[in-house]
Amino acid sequence: MDTPSTTVSAKTPFADTLFGSDKHGLDDSEKNDLSSHDSGHTHDDDDQASVCPPDTMHGWAMVLCCFFLMMTVIGPTNSFGVYLQEFDLRVVVTGGTVIAGGAFLVASACSSPIGLLFTQGILFGAGGSCILNTAVSLPGQWMDRHRAVATGLAIAGGSLGALWLSFATTAMVANIGWQWSLRVTGLFILVVGLMVAPFLRKRVKVPPRSKIIDLAALSNMQFIVLFFSTLFVSGGYFMPYYFMPSYAVVHLGLPSKWSANISSVLNAGSIVGRVATGVLADRIGPLNAFLITSVLSVISILAIWLPFHSKAALIVAALLFGFNSGSAVSLVPVVTARIFGIGRLASVLGLLFVSYAIGTFLCSPIGGILLDKYGGGEDYLSLILYGGAFFALGTLLMLVLRLNMSRKVFVVV
Repeated sequence: MDTPSTTVSAKTPFADTLFGSDKHGLDDSEKNDLSSHDSGHTHDDDDQASVCPPDTMHGWAMVLCCFFLMMTVIGPTNSFGVYLQEFDLRVVVTGGTVIAGGAFLVASACSSPIGLLFTQGILFGAGGSCILNTAVSLPGQWMDRHRAVATGLAIAGGSLGALWLSFATTAMVANIGWQWSLRVTGLFILVVGLMVAPFLRKRVKVPPRSKIIDLAALSNMQFIVLFFSTLFVSGGYFMPYYFMPSYAVVHLGLPSKWSANISSVLNAGSIVGRVATGVLADRIGPLNAFLITSVLSVISILAIWLPFHSKAALIVAALLFGFNSGSAVSLVPVVTARIFGIGRLASVLGLLFVSYAIGTFLCSPIGGILLDKYGGGEDYLSLILYGGAFFALGTLLMLVLRLNMSRKVFVVV
């Protein structure tokens, strides 16, 4: 796609999309408003922006810090991010690191599934969410022209961590046992997180607000559509990561090592894809890139994984899905910043990440039930159809949002 020559306003009335409108052009006031959104700060922040300009080496240092943070935690996504505007980032990340790393250390002493649920589930989820929301939202403050690629690069740390840590965990469990494996992982989280936390800081100072949770977003129709879009996309996003590895062994009858191999293909594709989609988003707009990569993700599920039952097809599907689906994490903060501005990003993103928890809960567990009930634990047809339909519905809602912001094809949005 050629580089579009215009940029769309984030304040196009939602009713224009549903009931039709001929007002696709932008007047001067809309262009000025969009410029304020894209610059990542309001007029009140101009003095601070002049002290800490975007797109500097300092900004890339923030991206590098977030890259290592994302290596330590990528799974937990919930609403803890609403507190990020009220407290020092270093305090939030340090506290989250201690809780998340400590959860693994305590888990090593557990002897029951209930104990693991409390430590690796609840405790790690609480601590990890503080790390995750910081690492997702901070790069956008320090970058303007390169906001999407910076966010993608930081989040790629999660894929890299998943790639090497899965092999490391397998080796540790085999050689030193699962208890010491948990302890080593917990220490890794503590060391990396506590080393990075002192370097973190905000570029844009957000004025104090009377309410921590930005409830105004709940009445914004664009937020509602984006919320349900990410809900369905996130549900479809996690399912291949959960079930493609077992599909290789259970359905295709491949050796057990292929479970780890498929996980590696997914994560390797995700490392490259998150950076590449960031570059694409900086060129054509984050929502355009999000929509394109989501369509390709649906194709990888329903047009490759579903009909073809072979090792080669599974590898292609895993690589294509891993490459494109990473936008479900890396581009959501950039799209959110485009619509709501950097000043509201942390609190709005915290609310938006609730959709990830709901989508994951509704998709993957139910997919497992479908696999057991209709597939006898071996036929993945119903599971793949369900996950693909979930992702497709989220992509359709994303298209509605895209049309709301502009019906023109070649426009940056």
